[in-house]
Amino acid sequence: MRLFGRSHYDAGLMVQRVPFIVAELGADADPFMLHLYAALAEEERRLISERTKAALASRKTTGTKLGSPTKTAEAAAKGRKMSIEEANRFAQTVLPIIASIQRSGITSLRGLAIALNNRGVRTARNGQWQVSNLRNIWRGNLLPSFNRRE
Repeated sequence: MRLFGRSHYDAGLMVQRVPFIVAELGADADPFMLHLYAALAEEERRLISERTKAALASRKTTGTKLGSPTKTAEAAAKGRKMSIEEANRFAQTVLPIIASIQRSGITSLRGLAIALNNRGVRTARNGQWQVSNLRNIWRGNLLPSFNRRE
């Protein structure tokens, strides 16, 4: 268990006899040593907080704009747009393979997924093809018409 940096919380766990293992000391650490480590963790947490606050105050005095330079909604819209563009690029690379499979007579989404997996073609995230992957490509108007039987 990691010490939380709040010695009163860590001490409460010790009183309840929650077992602790300190990497440097092993499972044989006595309560005194555990209290020392908890106190050190709390002090380190306080020092990190002070350094962070001082660094932010320093940056603020130099005129640095803190926080995200764009609004959250704008960033989310940009991320969605990039995801769609990437999905469309990937779809364009697999469309010739899908068209070839369709020409062989396999037209259902389930059949296409099985055929792609049998050929060793991986999805954009390096996974196995499912009906939903092909449906997403079709909904993007990239996949030619198919037999609705899945």
